[in-house]
Amino acid sequence: MISKLPKWVEVGAFVLTLVAGFVNAVGLLSFEHQSVSHLSGTATIFGASFLSSNLQSIIHLLGVLLSFLFGSSMAGFLLHGSTLKLGRHYDTVLFLEALLLLVTLWLLSNGSFYGHFFASAACGLQNALATTYSGAVIRTTHVTGIFTDLGIMLGEFCRGKRLDGRKVKLFLIIIIGFILGGTLGSFFYNKYKFLSLLLPSGVCLFMAVVYFMYVKITK
Repeated sequence: MISKLPKWVEVGAFVLTLVAGFVNAVGLLSFEHQSVSHLSGTATIFGASFLSSNLQSIIHLLGVLLSFLFGSSMAGFLLHGSTLKLGRHYDTVLFLEALLLLVTLWLLSNGSFYGHFFASAACGLQNALATTYSGAVIRTTHVTGIFTDLGIMLGEFCRGKRLDGRKVKLFLIIIIGFILGGTLGSFFYNKYKFLSLLLPSGVCLFMAVVYFMYVKITK
């Protein structure tokens, strides 16, 4: 049951959505207004780009899509399962995300659009890090599914079904974290441009260290 959700999952979900909202805000404000934390808009623009006959744009958008897929594949290889479980190599995944964001910073600061690919890979890696826990779908790089699930729950509640308060709390934490991350990303990008990516990279590295130590202590 979701009611047995440990506190570390809620805290982790909040911080990860904060990171994703931050990175996506930097993407939207900087490199061609390109979102990197989710692919729905990118896939639509990719489809539309075939009509413009702009080969460079087609290749660029395809690269963003495939990079997200590659990041998710890395998480699948490292974690050996989509269900949250204490002890898995989440620290390794978080360290890799921090590294990918640093590479993104370096490339974009030097005017290379390849930085978009590394940012997308970082988000794909994170989104695959935590997918399900006790029947709750946990996606930390976009909130479309979260709003959908929350809406379904509210609709069922109106029909008389008991509302799972703990699941609602988790969904609200994710939504608030993503929105707050977007606010912080906008603020820091306006002040520090691509150097602002040092913050989410540092947060991922810090979480990796904290998780590693937590697992060691609880074993």
